[in-house]
Amino acid sequence: MSKTAIVVLSEPNAGSEEALGRVFNALAAAYDFKSAGEETKILFQGAGTRWPEQLQKEDHPANKLYKAVEDAIEGISCGCADVFGADQSGLDLITDNPVPGTTGLPSFVRLQRDGYSIITF
Repeated sequence: MSKTAIVVLSEPNAGSEEALGRVFNALAAAYDFKSAGEETKILFQGAGTRWPEQLQKEDHPANKLYKAVEDAIEGISCGCADVFGADQSGLDLITDNPVPGTTGLPSFVRLQRDGYSIITF
């Protein structure tokens, strides 16, 4: 069984189809891996920490897909949420990479050592 970590970095406030396309395809990839019985984690990092608040709205075009993979969400980068002013949106804050001057970010090294392939959107 493969293990895949999907990292969402795109900026929802850009208001572009490209930004929506990136998060939609990240969630669709997670759905694909999850449906195939593969271990999958979704992490929101950078400006992507702003997405969960948007995706949790019932009228958002990707809400149903978000709900379908919600159990695969690992959380959001604590340090990035601080920098980008993101709402925690009820998700876990990830702090396992103690980057100086931050409250911590996800560790790509840890994910890789744990056998995860990393895909960024």
